[in-house]
Parts: sequence; C-alpha cells; structure tokens
Amino acid sequence: MTQPFHTFAADLSYADLPDRLLMILRRSFLDTMGVAAVASTTDMAQIAVRGARATFGVGSVGAARVLMDGTKLSAAGAAMAGGFTVDAVDAHDTTTPCKGHVGSAVFPALLAMADAMSNPLNGKEFAENLAVAYEISARAGLAQHATCADYHTSGAWTAVGVATACARMLGCDAQQIRHAAGIGEYHGPRSQMMRCIDYPTMVRDGVGWGAPSGVVAAYLASEGLTGAPALTCEQAPAFWNDLGNAWRTVEDTSYKAYPCCRWAHPSIDSVAYLMAEHRLTHDQIAGVEIATFHNATRLAGHSPATPDEFAYGIAFPVATMIVRGQIGVPELSQQTLNDPDIQRVSSAVRLIDDPHFTKISVGKRWAQVTIHTQDGQSFQDIPRTPKGDSDQPLSDGEISEKFHLFSDPVLGDKRASEIEKLSSEFDSLDAAAFTRLLDLCLSAP
Repeated sequence: MTQPFHTFAADLSYADLPDRLLMILRRSFLDTMGVAAVASTTDMAQIAVRGARATFGVGSVGAARVLMDGTKLSAAGAAMAGGFTVDAVDAHDTTTPCKGHVGSAVFPALLAMADAMSNPLNGKEFAENLAVAYEISARAGLAQHATCADYHTSGAWTAVGVATACARMLGCDAQQIRHAAGIGEYHGPRSQMMRCIDYPTMVRDGVGWGAPSGVVAAYLASEGLTGAPALTCEQAPAFWNDLGNAWRTVEDTSYKAYPCCRWAHPSIDSVAYLMAEHRLTHDQIAGVEIATFHNATRLAGHSPATPDEFAYGIAFPVATMIVRGQIGVPELSQQTLNDPDIQRVSSAVRLIDDPHFTKISVGKRWAQVTIHTQDGQSFQDIPRTPKGDSDQPLSDGEISEKFHLFSDPVLGDKRASEIEKLSSEFDSLDAAAFTRLLDLCLSAP
C-alpha cells in the first residue's frame, strides 16, 4: 500500500485532486441534485423524513437540513432522510464494478455535515472531503464484494467512506479517522441486495441506513470511541496498493440515462434503437426476447404495482420505452403503471437466462434484444452494455438535459439553473457562494 487509507484521508489536499477527478465530482454533484429534486416528491422520501424526524432530532452540534426538504434534524437524521430520498428514484450515479452507488449516500451525508458545521466550508474544502468519501467507498466496495459471499447493498460499503470523510470534516486525526472507518463498517448495514431484487420495496440499496451509520461513526470516533480495523480497508491490500496514485472514482463512476436498475439499461437502449431504426410503433410489437445475465433475469417486473417494482424490473421499463419513447418524470407516475399499452407489451417480454452473458458480465452488464412484430418479422440488435459506462459516457449536454428533466418540474427553471451553475463549479466557490449552493440544495421546493 502506498499509504494507509486513514493517512491518505487525513492528508489529502485540493492540490492532490486531478482535473479528471474534479470533473467527475462536479458531474455527480449536478446529477445527484437532479435525482434528489424529483425524488423529494415521492412517498418514499416523505416517509423517510417523517421517520427521521421522529428518531433523529437536532442534537448539541447543530442542525442540518434534509436534502430538498428543509426539515431541520441532526446531521445523522438529515443523512438518513436524504439517503432514502436520493434512493427513491433509481437514477443516481453508479460504480459498475461494485454493482452499486456512491453518490446516493455520500451527498446526503456530506451536505448534512457541511450544513451543521459552525464554520462554513468553501468549495475546495468540500471537494477534498467528497473525494475522500468517493474513493474510500469505491475501494471498500470492491474489497467487500471480493471477500464476502453475499452481494451487499451500497449502504454496506458507503458507510465506510462516509465515516472516513465525516471524521475528516470533524477535524479528526488519522488514527481517529481509522477508528471511524472501523465503526462505520462494523455498524453499517450488511443488507443483501438480491432480497430487494426479488422483493422490491422501499429499502432499496441500503444507503438510507449506510449514510447515517457513517455520520454517527464519525461523531463517535471524534469523542474517543474505538473501532479499528475496517477489514475492507486493511485486510484486502489488492484494492488499496495504488491509493493516492490512481483513482477508482475516475475509472469506475458512470451515469444513468434512465430511472431504473442499471441491469435493465442495455435492453432499454436496444429497444430504443430497434424501434427507431425500423420505424416501429408499439401496436406492431408481438413479443420481445431479452437474453441477459442470470441476476438480471431475476428483475423480471412484468406487472409492477409500485414505483419500487418498476425500478427493479426489466420487462416493464422496456415496454415503457417501446410505448412512450422515453422514461422520464411522467413515466414515474402511477398512471404509467396502469397504461394498458405498456401492460400489453410488458406481458409479451421474455427474459432468457444466458450462460454466456452471465460469464462475461463481470464489471459489465450484457444483454441482447430481439423484437418480433405482428406480421412475423424479427429484428435483433447487437449485444449491448449500458450507455453511460466509461467506454460510452453520457455527454455534458446529456447530463444537463437529464438534470433539467428531473429538476425543472419540481424546483422551477430559475432555481434549477442556479444549482446547475454553482454545482458545476462548486470546488471554486468561496464560503459564501458554497453556502448559497447548500441553501439551494437543502431548502424545500
């Protein structure tokens, strides 16, 4: 290991952050705020705020506002409610090798901490903490997936990154940061992701508990509670040897074009292409075959009754793209779930468990789609991986378009545009301008 993770976290400065990393952090800031805006309107977000208000009142270290809600709670409570909020719409950034998400835990937690602090942060300081949280989370996730039999939710390993960064924000030294990571890992949620794939509910990707676990761990470590070692950071050296010399955040972070599970995206991309290429309309569709990897076939989702079942499905999102030509804010409504045209096409989707795609879907998610029409024709696309991965990234224009698609109907054009401007340059903001960005992101619509 070039340096211990806790020394890396304690000593990192803005000058150490490469331009490519800063670009990713700016993109993720903007992208996550767009998802948070639309997600703040969901039942799941509002339930989480009520639950957090009941259990996480303002403590002695200052109040923090819930993301896109404004409710004042403790930093842990705001992180909890904010984590559930972002997770309520499955469109936030991803780390494909970890099969999970960093930003959905990190942003609610670090913004809450920044809001609670008596001394306002500037953009460079926030960027340092954000870089620590992303990098430690991504590497802890890789280590956990490589050493644990169960496929755990993102909350399990983002708790470690959040704890590390939040301890840094509290002024902890390297050894206290080490203890914070150990506490965060020990008490973080070891929730099994496939349970939510098989039975989609509001527990989602575990960040609603991973984010506050990390925040609480940081405060405990700052008060002297011990918790080292974090096994994912200290007993899996293969994932830490190049820490400080290479950035997993840069290599692994990708962005979603659609608000549903990443595993459905290559199939959605395929039907969008086939429908346009062959000028098909949904009434012409007789059937759709999707050959994909094993875990993706467990998404199924032919007849979702809730937004959670929509998010963790393939058949219905694919049918939605065929019928509507998009999966945007209108498609997140109950009306979409009851659309007879989408229901008909969804029932005609067949998922095929393909051993070859299962074998090669390591760090990638493969699918191949064939559309059959009412007149007996068949159109097969090439095998695809999701648009938005590092080898076929979304453009800046596509990220901006997605942000406004999600945020404008909730926040209005003026507020959304100011968030876009400030978040896209957040690391250059002085303390007053960064406080303004906090106000825009943490106030109610």
